Amino acid sequence: MLIDNITVRSPNVTYTDTHIESNYTYTSSDLECEDLGDGRSAWTISPVESDFQITTDRRVPRLGIMLVGLGGNNGSTLVGGVVANREGITWKTKEGMRAPNYFGSLTQSSTCRVGSFNGQEVFTPFKTLLPMVDPNDIVFDGWDISGMNLADAMERAKVFDWDLQRQLAPHMKNIKPRPGIHDPNFIAANQSARADNCFKGSKKEQMARIRADIREFKEKHALGKVIVLWTANTERYSEVLVGLNDNEKSLRSSVDSNEQEISPSTLYALACVDEGVPFINGSPQNTFVPGLIDAAVRLNTLIGGDDFKSGQTKMKSVLVDFLVGAGIKPTSIVSYNHLGNNDGMNLSSPDCFRSKEISKSNVVDDVVNSNHLLFRQGEHPDHVVVIKYVPYVGDSKRAMDEYTSEIFMGGTNTIVMHNTCEDSLLAAPLILDMCLIAELSTRIKIKGPRDTQLRALHPVSSLLSYLTKAPLVPAGTPVVNALNKQRAMLENIFRACIGLAPENNMLLEHK
Repeated sequence: MLIDNITVRSPNVTYTDTHIESNYTYTSSDLECEDLGDGRSAWTISPVESDFQITTDRRVPRLGIMLVGLGGNNGSTLVGGVVANREGITWKTKEGMRAPNYFGSLTQSSTCRVGSFNGQEVFTPFKTLLPMVDPNDIVFDGWDISGMNLADAMERAKVFDWDLQRQLAPHMKNIKPRPGIHDPNFIAANQSARADNCFKGSKKEQMARIRADIREFKEKHALGKVIVLWTANTERYSEVLVGLNDNEKSLRSSVDSNEQEISPSTLYALACVDEGVPFINGSPQNTFVPGLIDAAVRLNTLIGGDDFKSGQTKMKSVLVDFLVGAGIKPTSIVSYNHLGNNDGMNLSSPDCFRSKEISKSNVVDDVVNSNHLLFRQGEHPDHVVVIKYVPYVGDSKRAMDEYTSEIFMGGTNTIVMHNTCEDSLLAAPLILDMCLIAELSTRIKIKGPRDTQLRALHPVSSLLSYLTKAPLVPAGTPVVNALNKQRAMLENIFRACIGLAPENNMLLEHK
């Protein structure tokens, strides 16, 4: 059963015209270790309850999203998809008529269990847990080193069916990206042919230009909030050096002195941090160098990333978690994929591919470390990632994986998977979710046992982990890659905001 109009009745939850206020008891565990000698230990686990006060602003702002890489496959696909949904555009295919939807979006097309009624499980749309921006109300803008308008960019991308493109073109032909930063030192040389829409200047001047663009966009459309998201080319990794970008002071000094090793994505991110605008990195490069993180924490501006988790890596984060949870030992993971879009062309550069290889490879680390019955300290499965550029397949990426595992009594099990990933059609809903969740995060305040007053959530947003290959988390926070745990975390925090207990699937009332 699906319901879409919910109110929580509880002495611990108050609804006002402007806020939802929740007094929430959080249960966790404390561990103590006693040394018994001879390398033996005894552990004591004590349940601990902590009281939190959580308030959520119910006033949903008029939201603008600025994409770095607006004219790329992801950008044109997201904007076109939102326009199609907003305008109710239907289109013909060889299979028949199609209607627009937001399938693939956690916030728009998934549900959460809220209980049972007359023997039936009851679910509510994820987006009804807390007040969220309606995607159809979003205003889009952004930057791109290619000046092609979005109608032509959509045709170049070859993602949508032609009849849909034909109907979208009048809505998109007047959307033209703002000039972007092009630094050939950070992306593949083959991208220079597209770079006809760039602005020059020192790195400090480029930052000032980005900030001015954000302010102009916000004022022009009377926006309450703006989110900026990087969906442009994967950059090579930046060097992290003492005196260059290892803290906020060195990073700002490097910008002022026009140091070559400060990447365009870091410039966009720092401009957003200074402007008080959330910035999300959808690519795998190390945009968030230590100095950038320091600045975001000091100025309390939300940052999140890294790298969209849409196809092969999402499956990996599910399958490896299943295998290890079942007591099966993955010993070899070989992942091959080929694609023919501009992302694939850029990744044909070894330096840019290395950024992607790192984000794809780390996804199993926390799962492996969760079970030292299977894996000795320091032991890890062999894990190889290969990406090849094959122009013919376009945006329809092919991913092939082989998982070899040790099973009972020295046996071996091999799972082989073929996954055809429509790259941008999978990524576009993730972009939408990241921006909507980031915006909502800025309306949540929390007060825990060590706080003297309500405060914003930590500016390094781990709430976006479910959507990223290499989750950025606050210092000292465990990195969780297992997909089901990431989703449970996000849903349960939203449930806490309205005073509901975590969904634990115990169903004790039926036992």
